[in-house]
Amino acid sequence: MIDFGILGRVEAWRKSWTPDDVLRYAVGVGADELPFTTENSAGVVLQALPTMALALTHFTEPAQVFGDVDTTRVLHAEQSLVVHRPLPVAGEIEVRRQVTDIFDKGTGALIVSRVDASLSGEPVFSAVSSAFLLDEGGFGGSRGSSVRAALPSRSPDRRLEFATAANQALIYRLSGDRNPLHSDPAFAARGGLKRPILHGLCTYGITCRLLVGAFCAGDAHRVSAIAGRFTAPVVPGDVLVVEAWQEDSGIAFRTSTAAGTVVIDNGRLTLSG
Repeated sequence: MIDFGILGRVEAWRKSWTPDDVLRYAVGVGADELPFTTENSAGVVLQALPTMALALTHFTEPAQVFGDVDTTRVLHAEQSLVVHRPLPVAGEIEVRRQVTDIFDKGTGALIVSRVDASLSGEPVFSAVSSAFLLDEGGFGGSRGSSVRAALPSRSPDRRLEFATAANQALIYRLSGDRNPLHSDPAFAARGGLKRPILHGLCTYGITCRLLVGAFCAGDAHRVSAIAGRFTAPVVPGDVLVVEAWQEDSGIAFRTSTAAGTVVIDNGRLTLSG
């Protein structure tokens, strides 16, 4: 059962990274753009993709522990990221994580956590993650909000595609998320899956990278925020389709498989400049 003592508990630690980690993450989300994948190309300056911030703090030390729950039944539900300054290609951040809410959704529990990271005392990024724990609901708590923003009714302004590799999850896990749900067939089967699935944050990172290419001319430093809700798993080898709408307030987006299954909805990318 859920350890309700985690509510409000603050964990703090430090996390460092190097350009090697930046390169490894970029390849993990399928990048072949030189500014994300090389540090020694003439006339090219290495950039860290903004969503790498999540790889630095999600499912990394210290591990997020919800109590005595079946970890095969824990699903990443929602994710938002606010970038206060471009993520450098090397550094060490001070990280603070706190469970802010535990909601009773009936069929399961939704646990919301917030992470704030700073570098030399200055904010670098903030992130809010929601994890859905199947079969852990029914404890009488608040259901929380379930308001969803509607996508524009017109055809998307851009339609972007990316074919994930059969070993995409095995590459992405090298950035720190070693959850066996994405690599171990036996563990995945315990969770009712036919095979290991792709990390939700890998799909998230791929989506962000494609949007950076389409709307920022490859300048990842223009991203100030991204948010989305995970709705279905992706299997390594699936083709992802990102539909995006340019609006005054930013980019609305939805990510689906080529077969039409929506895997990220309620997406929003906010740009600076």
